[in-house]
Amino acid sequence: MICRITLASALALALAAPAAAQQTPRELAVMAGASVGNAEWQVPRTPWGDPDLRGIWPLDRVGRTPVERPADLGTKAYLTDEEYAAALAQADAVAANYEQEDQNDEIGSGHWFEWGTPLRQTSLIMAPANGRIPPLTEQGEAMSAAMRSSWNVTQFEEIADFNSLDRCLSRGLPSSMTPFPYNNGIRVFQAPGYVVLSLEIVHETRIIPIGDTPHLPDEIRPWLGSSRGHWDGDTLVIETTNLTGETPMNIVGPGNKPIPTSDRQTVVERLTPVGPDTILYEATVNDPVVLTAPFTLRFPWTRDDSYEVFEYACHEGNTVVRNYITATSPRFVGEDAGPVDDPAEWVADTVER
Repeated sequence: MICRITLASALALALAAPAAAQQTPRELAVMAGASVGNAEWQVPRTPWGDPDLRGIWPLDRVGRTPVERPADLGTKAYLTDEEYAAALAQADAVAANYEQEDQNDEIGSGHWFEWGTPLRQTSLIMAPANGRIPPLTEQGEAMSAAMRSSWNVTQFEEIADFNSLDRCLSRGLPSSMTPFPYNNGIRVFQAPGYVVLSLEIVHETRIIPIGDTPHLPDEIRPWLGSSRGHWDGDTLVIETTNLTGETPMNIVGPGNKPIPTSDRQTVVERLTPVGPDTILYEATVNDPVVLTAPFTLRFPWTRDDSYEVFEYACHEGNTVVRNYITATSPRFVGEDAGPVDDPAEWVADTVER
């Protein structure tokens, strides 16, 4: 029996229901534009009996849906059929840039960016109702104004002028679980008692114990925090604490207001398999220092085991940060900016100066 959850019926349910909680994960995935297959499909099991999430789930499948909804859309959560068709056509036109650049003997954004395709959703944030990061606290606003990165600094004086992604350390959470212009692969591995999320960008790996493993001591704070998981039926629930407070909450770039994080930030994620090649991903982000309220990302993942995960070399040799500083800071301009014999010694000298 073929699944009879159509977009029209799913949207009708959405209009009739005051909250997304009244829709099942399967219905929510269909509303977003995902394929869920046969209604009798059952979640496969690993040899040791856990729900099987293994595979490659590249986020470029949702890359043309913004994390935050454009403000002029208000609470409009989904595109109409006509709007969705136009969004798909635009995505196809952008995807053709690679071949067009080849024909013109050029290498530009078509060779570099992997924007992917849009969802029917108008944003990846689905709560609050306006699909946007909630207003910042007074302290959050002050922290935002003080944030520095290669997007808003032109004269670099110290390492703190670069954010964690500039330095190829981490995108942090929740940014690491949202699309980027390139290197969007997420590979899921499983073993008895563990789920592992290997991220293509910044080559980070989240090793998540399943069960009663306690979180790390408070003083130990990895870039992606301390993640612990448990199964709620077929849903993997991941609770993350012990974050550093040193990563941006959103992708920092032109036109984006940088949103900071604090060391009190927590993230609760839910990964629910809803079809043979579809997972509904949800992440609720709470940071009482920075945000006046939590927000929730929700969007489908689509398996593509043919996706090729590449090495993310970033800036090899760790020379870029030094070069930016020595090329722009009056303290260094005119000095010998040749190769560094001992990068650690140079970093210590830069910090001291």
